[in-house]
Amino acid sequence: MQEKFKGIFTALLTSFDENNKINEKALEALVKHNVNMGADGFYVCGSTAEAFLLTTEERKQVMEIVKATAPGKTLIAHIGSISEDEAHTLADFANDLGYDAISSVAPFYYKFGFNEIKDYYFRLANASSIPMLVYHFPAFSGVNMGVPEIGRFLSDDKFIGMKFTSNDFFMLERCKAAYPDKVIYNGYDEMFLCGLSMGADGGVGSTYNFMADKFVMIRSLFAENKIAEAQAVQTEVNRIIALLCKVGVMQAEKEVLNQIGMNFGNCRRPFSVPTEEDRELIAKEIVPYIFK
Repeated sequence: MQEKFKGIFTALLTSFDENNKINEKALEALVKHNVNMGADGFYVCGSTAEAFLLTTEERKQVMEIVKATAPGKTLIAHIGSISEDEAHTLADFANDLGYDAISSVAPFYYKFGFNEIKDYYFRLANASSIPMLVYHFPAFSGVNMGVPEIGRFLSDDKFIGMKFTSNDFFMLERCKAAYPDKVIYNGYDEMFLCGLSMGADGGVGSTYNFMADKFVMIRSLFAENKIAEAQAVQTEVNRIIALLCKVGVMQAEKEVLNQIGMNFGNCRRPFSVPTEEDRELIAKEIVPYIFK
């Protein structure tokens, strides 16, 4: 079962129309585009999807669209919420839809203690008929667990692995060494090759939305021990990411999709809207290079 969870998983963006409603056709087109680029599966309704700016019903709607559009692909539903009731509702929905796994960021904002966080994860995992993936993202969640804490989950059969969005690659390697049969995804796109070198089984990333093929290539080259070639592709990716950061990563990612005909709209407020100067930068310095 573990093999189907390895590889390149696009953390899907959410498309909005001019009325700030989910644009179903655009999302369907993006899913199909990523399948064509070689993505192995999708991480649905995560940070990149603006999950915490979506209603519960909208998160369900996105999950339904992706499930219907990506038959045969491995699907992971991010059901994380500061409200455990909402997380259970979304987990049940993912189970009913036939998703392959659920995932959750640690409950945040209120500085919950580890036992509270542990109980949150285990209540969700115990109630689910599909496996769970811990989403470790200390920079955004404010929850910084170490190897002993993560090990409480990885040592349990209900947890298939972890989405590791951190630059502490020593910790990634220690987790993989201690739990070699668990799946660990690299979370920072700009450090994908680093994650692979320390034992990651693949990646979950936002820039995969429009250049998943480059990450497929990096992983393939790494597997063939063509490290210099893999590094060259990572350098291409990082040049693009550095430009995205100048605009605002998620805002810029949506503008890239808009410019290649996906009609993804803008991020929801309070996110900003790219300026005309931002759009020109993306048109000249990013879009021509994502197809190379």
